[in-house]
Amino acid sequence: MLRYLPFLLVLALWIYAFIDCLNTPEEEVRGLPKVIWVIIILLFGEVLVGPIAWLVAGKTRHAPAGGSTPSQWHRNHRTEFVAPDDNPEFLKSLKDENKKDEKLLKDWEADLRRREDELKRRESGEEPTEG
Repeated sequence: MLRYLPFLLVLALWIYAFIDCLNTPEEEVRGLPKVIWVIIILLFGEVLVGPIAWLVAGKTRHAPAGGSTPSQWHRNHRTEFVAPDDNPEFLKSLKDENKKDEKLLKDWEADLRRREDELKRRESGEEPTEG
């Protein structure tokens, strides 16, 4: 099993570099056009030259804003969490959904009453009235 490990690692790196290249916007690609990078990754993937060249030289790497570490950047740019019971938009959506459910329930009840009345008329031998 261990003899397949190097092959699997090369394959994983090859696939990662290929997908990363495809998902990278054109303006973040350095040195060569994106199409050429894809060809290099595919042609030279078995010897790791293509994927490593892409990871080292092909993509622009962004430093965090203000020279801070990624964890600090994430902490400073986190959106403020609002609990659902304090969120007016969420509460409004619940009220709207509740109104829809109430209307649907009233329609079902009216339909059920109409059907029950129709069944009672049939059982008593009366002709149903159109209306």
